[in-house]
Order: sequence, then structure tokens, then C-alpha cells
Amino acid sequence: MCSELELSFNKIIDGNKEWMEFVKNDTSQRFQQLAKGQNPEILWIGCADSRVPANEITGTKPGEVFVHRNIANVCVHSDMNMLSVLDYAVNVLKVKHIIVAGHYGCGGVAASLSRNQFGIIDNWLCHIKDVYRLHAKEIDNIQDQEEKTNRLVELNVEEQVFNLCTTSIVQNAWKNDQPLAVHGMVINIGSGELINQNCTFTSNESLGKVFAYK
Repeated sequence: MCSELELSFNKIIDGNKEWMEFVKNDTSQRFQQLAKGQNPEILWIGCADSRVPANEITGTKPGEVFVHRNIANVCVHSDMNMLSVLDYAVNVLKVKHIIVAGHYGCGGVAASLSRNQFGIIDNWLCHIKDVYRLHAKEIDNIQDQEEKTNRLVELNVEEQVFNLCTTSIVQNAWKNDQPLAVHGMVINIGSGELINQNCTFTSNESLGKVFAYK
């Protein structure tokens, strides 16, 4: 008799067989083209949450979105994983849009508002606690805990967009007149809506003089 683990793993294998059949019967030739390389116009930096897959939310096909995900869509200048993805996306793939996508009800953001310890992730959540520190007065004035978390989700997206724009990778792209826009968006999981946070940057002109390289 199969164990529960075996059954769940077999579901993955069966799902792959269905996908292979779909690819085999597709007549558009797009999978044959994808096998030769990728040419996405979008870099998506999102949360690792299983409920927010980039392609489904944006209605895009395989090969159209280059994706990096971590807990609470954090972009920090010391994260070599994120920077490597960013460098490849901007300088090799030449993406035109970078989207930082948070989502309402984010567990990482909610945890960052707690004084509880959760393990090694506490060190990662300090980046979000720093966002709270910058906006503590506004956040503390919100009484409802869900609204408090969701507002911090929005502010976290804005701060991570700013962090991306201050990287040498993005600024050098702008310096070289490469068309590149960095956007902040928030997903409403319940409705599926991708909400523009109106914090788009297309140059370093509004970053502030100590952040904008010459």
C-alpha cells in the first residue's frame, strides 16, 4: 500500500505526464522555440508564497516572465542571490520591466510585526522590521491587525522598489540609456487583482542625490 508521501509524490509525476502530453500536442511551436532560449521582457520579484504564481497572475505564458521569489519579496543590497538574478535579467536578458510584487495577507510581513521568534527567518524579517521602523507612526495608528499588516505590505513593496533602483545594476542600465522601468504592485489573492502602487521609476532623478550615481 502506498504511503501518503508516495501518493503525493506520484501526483507530481502524473501531473508532469499530463503536461508532457499538452506540450506534445501543442501546434504553436512555442515550446520548440523555448527550448532554444528565453527572451522575457519582465523580471518578477515576488513572495515565495505558493498562492502567488507570477504567470497565472499576469496571464503570461512560459518564457515571458523571469522570476525571483523569496519570503516577503525583499530586495536588499547584500543578497547575492537576488543581485545575481537582477544582473542576469537586466544585463543579459535585457528585460524592460521589473515588478516587485507583494500580496495582502503576507505571512512574512505579519510575522515581522510580532515579537515572537520563528527561527532563522527572524534574521530575514529584520529587513521588514526596518520598513516598519521607517513608518512606525503610521502603522501604529492602525488599530485593525489585518489592515496594519496589509498597509505594511504596501510600504514594504515601495521600499523594496527603492532598494532595487539604488543598485548599481539598475542605475548603470539607466546611465546607458537602457529602457527599464521598476514597478511596485500588490496582489489581492481573494480577487486576483494586481494593484499598481504608483511607485514606478524609469530613471534615478527622483531617488535623492546621495542615492543617484553620476
